Amino acid sequence: MSSSPLIDRRHLDFMLYELLRVDSLTGYARYAEHSRETFDAAIELAHQLAVSKFLPHNRKSDLHEPHMVDGKVELIPEIGEGLRAFNEAGFMAVLADYDDGGMQLPFVIGAVCDCMFSAANPSTVAYPALARGAANLLEAYGDEQQKRLYMKPIVDGRYYGTMCLSEPQAGSSLADIKTVAEPQADGSYRLSGAKMWISAGDHELGENIVHLVLAKIPGGPAGVRGISLFIVPRWRVDDDGVRTQRNDVRLAGLNHKMGQRGSVNTFLKFGEAGDCYGYLVGEPHQGLSYMFHMMNEERIGVGLGAVQQGSMAYLYSLQYARERHQGRHPDQKDPSSAPVALIEHADVRRMLLQQKCWVEGAQALGFYTALLVDQGRDPDETVRNESHLLLDLLTPIIKAWGSDYSLKANELAIQILGGYGYTREYPVEQCYRDNRINPIHEGTNGIQALDLLGRKAMMHNGAALKLLLREIGLTCADAGSLSELSALAAQLQAGAKLAGETTLAVGRRMAAGEVRLALANAGHYMTLLGHLTIAWLWLRQAAIAQRALAGANAADTAFYLGKLQACRFFFATELPQIELAARLVGEAEPSAYEMRAEWF
Repeated sequence: MSSSPLIDRRHLDFMLYELLRVDSLTGYARYAEHSRETFDAAIELAHQLAVSKFLPHNRKSDLHEPHMVDGKVELIPEIGEGLRAFNEAGFMAVLADYDDGGMQLPFVIGAVCDCMFSAANPSTVAYPALARGAANLLEAYGDEQQKRLYMKPIVDGRYYGTMCLSEPQAGSSLADIKTVAEPQADGSYRLSGAKMWISAGDHELGENIVHLVLAKIPGGPAGVRGISLFIVPRWRVDDDGVRTQRNDVRLAGLNHKMGQRGSVNTFLKFGEAGDCYGYLVGEPHQGLSYMFHMMNEERIGVGLGAVQQGSMAYLYSLQYARERHQGRHPDQKDPSSAPVALIEHADVRRMLLQQKCWVEGAQALGFYTALLVDQGRDPDETVRNESHLLLDLLTPIIKAWGSDYSLKANELAIQILGGYGYTREYPVEQCYRDNRINPIHEGTNGIQALDLLGRKAMMHNGAALKLLLREIGLTCADAGSLSELSALAAQLQAGAKLAGETTLAVGRRMAAGEVRLALANAGHYMTLLGHLTIAWLWLRQAAIAQRALAGANAADTAFYLGKLQACRFFFATELPQIELAARLVGEAEPSAYEMRAEWF
């Protein structure tokens, strides 16, 4: 396969086929017609389209962001051209059933394909990513008519979709939303309210936009228990799917962003004229649980999308460091000697190795998390249940840890390029700006940390965390049998024990009623469990690399030695941070909790 400016293909093959062995998914009935060859063909097609149709306008869409003309959104034409190619190649339907015109590929392969587009142009890929998420939600919870009228046209690439949660006054606090849905005699609803931060909320890219809107039915329970989910199309359609008249959904404004400027972000008003038609999805007051189907899918996508921006900048700074000659070694006193390549300087190597550890570790977690979605279809009930538990636990980690540390990797890429990295003539500054939204949207990373500690680690008496610690223990036993890795295995096993003990301490504190204090250091718990999980995946990679060295050719030898060195570096410089995090969490360090607003 061709070399790629978007991803290290040798690393990708290692992830998919040596670490995760995704080709084993062809043993599932759903994927029986696939093979490694069809997986690779889909990935290569995605790469080609990303390079030819998405990458060329990445900078242009950043410089020429969406704007309103006569109440409509105007985008640069290359966005529409890229999406037409995307749809014609079948990528909107990459996960859909054969019967619906889809590729019926595993979720993990679809995620890898999406990574190609995310690396090339995170703004343009946002439109189909949201639409596919809406289609998947409707596939899970919509009735047959809703699937026919709204899901199928998305899969066909004719319609797009959004998720409308936040409101100007509520932000992430969905319990405080005020959008109302009044029931009508014909079974439809009339919605009134406003939604803020709606990505892809208005454009002319398709025939229709299917807004999935959270609203409250009058008389329902208070707070999040009273939230219902509605289909609110931009254009109404009749029973035959023919577009009729414009629905009462108005574009009230655009949000002008730091990065990802090519994806329009909107302020929408519903029902200002009292004529906004909406259609209930599923049962009343169950909307938030339905929306989590889309939100969790998007959180995996956000994490992997963030990692791809980290990876793009890392690969660029690596290439730059190889080619740029500047300075001499500290013990080279002769000023007439030739400058050395940047990569020869120890501190530059440190920054490159740091990026590699963060980015490739997070990629491993993202692809592993995506694989768990597929393993949720396993015929073995135990495998299915364990996959769901691990997926619940790891989703906030890939979203939060992946976006936090990929952003840190972007900073190092800029640093390696020096002054050039700070200019728009080089791509790493845009990678940073485009990436900065990822710790915020789909639930801020603070919310992810609260969810991880307050819910996911504690649910079902800690069942998910126990599973993760079991898997870590198995890897430690395997790697511990290799003399070269035995010390690292012992270090990771000690870290796993520390994580378990810390979580128990928090659980006891919460049971005693000290919930706020116990959760005040949730961000440090994300560091604890995130670093532990990434270290686990690095040790798994190292064990594979160590065993493969004996029969490796020269190129693979260098690749595997790079994996081993990155693992050692992570264990030496990153994993020890969990000890401080565990102490802060386990002892409920109270400084932030006890700080008063008037003291600032």
